Amino acid sequence: MLLEFKLPELGENIKSGVATKIPVKAGDSVKKDQTILELETEKAVLEIPSPVDGVIKEILIKAGGEIKVGQLVMKIEAGVVPETKKEAKAPAPAARKEEPAPKKEEPKAEIPAPAAPAASRIEQSVETHADVAAAPSVRRFAREIGIDIHHVPGTGGRISIDDVKAYSKALNTGAAPRGAVVGVAAVTLPDFSKWGPVEHQPLSSLRRKASEHMTQAWQNIPHVTQFDKADITELEKLRKRFGPKVEKAGGKLTVTSFLLKVLGSALKNFPQFNSSLDPAKNETILKKYYNIGIAVDTDRGLVVPVIRDVDKKSLVELSIELTQIAERARNKKTTLEEMQGGTFTITNLGGIGGTAFTPIVNFPEVAILGIARASMEQTYIDSHFVPRLMLPLCLSYDHRVVDGADGARFLRWVVEAIQQPFLMELEG
Repeated sequence: MLLEFKLPELGENIKSGVATKIPVKAGDSVKKDQTILELETEKAVLEIPSPVDGVIKEILIKAGGEIKVGQLVMKIEAGVVPETKKEAKAPAPAARKEEPAPKKEEPKAEIPAPAAPAASRIEQSVETHADVAAAPSVRRFAREIGIDIHHVPGTGGRISIDDVKAYSKALNTGAAPRGAVVGVAAVTLPDFSKWGPVEHQPLSSLRRKASEHMTQAWQNIPHVTQFDKADITELEKLRKRFGPKVEKAGGKLTVTSFLLKVLGSALKNFPQFNSSLDPAKNETILKKYYNIGIAVDTDRGLVVPVIRDVDKKSLVELSIELTQIAERARNKKTTLEEMQGGTFTITNLGGIGGTAFTPIVNFPEVAILGIARASMEQTYIDSHFVPRLMLPLCLSYDHRVVDGADGARFLRWVVEAIQQPFLMELEG
């Protein structure tokens, strides 16, 4: 039986993704639940499994192209015995002859155009085509009207003449082009290649979504950032003392681990920091669960997996889960479920450096805690200056929900809890 495999539902509000890898080819035998497609969505990289045992008859997508939910991806001959390689490979040539994609795409994109001058043809021959899904005539048309093809959002996985026209019209009228970053006015950049070599790198789905998300957060949330420092001299001694024990359990005892534990208590004492604002209903939604997102730096950009119910877990459990979730994020194994449901976020740049920074609130949350690099400082204690290891903390919050005084109280509570862990036991 020939199965037409279409991209299944990926999760709430996820309508499409980019095919980052197709680990199978026409003629390959596959087993049920074997990965046949790696898809990068706006939130995570997903492994799409085969729904059946069988043989791949035809692949209707290309790596790097956008795929929408419900789009036909592959044709699979279900129930074919995997060992029979001849049966798997024989139909492949016929399937390729019937492949309709090139014939359909070319007429859609091609329009009559005057022959390009020799200089243009030379320029086109050295241009890299792999980074943008558009026919040569579409690229030529965009170049002739002064549009950078790399900035044009495509529809249906490829950029058409109509897409270029719509983008050009939007630039001229000041409207936001389809697929443009929300809230960012469209601008025409100069031709930077006039002054030297340049390289165009298309934004990944994660990077595009992060740009939209950060723009939305920055434009809609009146940010305030407050700074404080925690003396972690004694905490560092405890970390070194008990670190080996946590490592044997499969985790790593870090400053972030301690802060997860501290914030589990802090958010209970300051519930407005564990909320979301609903301006349409003029109300604040206070959440009775405590799920903290951890910003993880990956080669694909920043991702924020979530550790759930931090208030119910021990320091060892939090350290193990933190280690595992960061590793999965860097290896593109984070699931959509792990990226959702956060109520507060931590972003730690201490491993890289810096004395302070102003993190952007992860909308629709109302606060985020940034951690910079700890350093030894001379601190005045009992009429003497003594060297202490001080940790800079940077708290950004939504000023519509949190007043400055409450922001200062919250951050001071966190600092004192780090310096005096008994405070968490005393105040819950």
